[in-house]
Amino acid sequence: MTPLLSRLGALIRAEGPLSVARYMAECATQPGHGYYMKADPFGSAGDFTTAPEISQMFGEMVGLWCALAWQMMGSPPRVHLAELGPGRGTLMADLLRATARVPGFREAAHIHLVEVSPVLAERQRQALSGHDVRWRQAFETLPQDAPLLVVANEFFDALPVHQLIRGDDGWHERLVDVDPEERGLRFVVGRAVTPLAALLQPACRNAVPGEIAEICPAGVRTAAAIGSRLAAQGGAALIVDFGHGESGCGASLQAVRQHGRDDPLAAPGEADLAAHVDFPTLLRAASDSGARGFGPIGQGAFLTRMGIDLRARQLASGNPAHAKDIAEARDRLVEPEAMGSLFKVIAFVASDIPTPPGFETTEVAQAAPDPC
Repeated sequence: MTPLLSRLGALIRAEGPLSVARYMAECATQPGHGYYMKADPFGSAGDFTTAPEISQMFGEMVGLWCALAWQMMGSPPRVHLAELGPGRGTLMADLLRATARVPGFREAAHIHLVEVSPVLAERQRQALSGHDVRWRQAFETLPQDAPLLVVANEFFDALPVHQLIRGDDGWHERLVDVDPEERGLRFVVGRAVTPLAALLQPACRNAVPGEIAEICPAGVRTAAAIGSRLAAQGGAALIVDFGHGESGCGASLQAVRQHGRDDPLAAPGEADLAAHVDFPTLLRAASDSGARGFGPIGQGAFLTRMGIDLRARQLASGNPAHAKDIAEARDRLVEPEAMGSLFKVIAFVASDIPTPPGFETTEVAQAAPDPC
């Protein structure tokens, strides 16, 4: 039995079954035992590989987007460039390299990394040595004295979700309890109808008994906070993640361990727990807070509009021996059967900023239904 499983068992016996959101939070960030607090989970030696680790082209396209957004803001002499959940620092390193020749951008950008993992913060220090970087524990601690440029890649999918299950008498919360027979954990259903049902989207109103729905209050709060800051300070935010183009019911909680799927309850603190992002809900939260929302569009479409094909040809021309690897990385990021459709991109911008790069016809009110 792992130390975290022992802790969770004691917590459940003392307080009763845990919400799925509480369980996810404990598994991710419990000091000393949480998944992100004790090891580097990225890359072939870890549990999963994110887009920045696949190719430098991803971070370069994000960097181009940030530079263009900064120019649309009037090229302010000071801007806070913040990344939420910056992993190993790979994306930020590629972003900064790609923008080195944009006149004035690097001098204006004050870099902030919002990170809670001491292990990953150390990897970020190594990746960004030579850059003046400030680490933050939460988005709310970012300075308010200049416009913001916010980047978040695979950040929102790791935020805790509540799972609700439809009963004959209404919605009940799905909980995590001790399994007395297996000495592990199991899902159970709360007895009382939950007030969290008030947060469900209209698409779930006609759910039948047994259906599961997920809500992510932490994601909504973060999107609202970003929108509020952009409305007050100016700036733009780019969010890339996997999930739903339309709000709806369904269970998406998953565990990834050693690049394969696992039971979310099997090894708490040893697997990455994530859930599909509800992009329309994030867009509404930011818009309600004063920002304009754009998207979602597929990651493949976004990267193509930003010029990844040209960049792939440039890299292949300069590195003929690696041309095949470059083409394969491009395809993995862009093609619909790989990451191009499941992963989506949205943007929030201050009201005085024109349509951001890559979103020319995709303001949220015009977003087409997505079959994913």
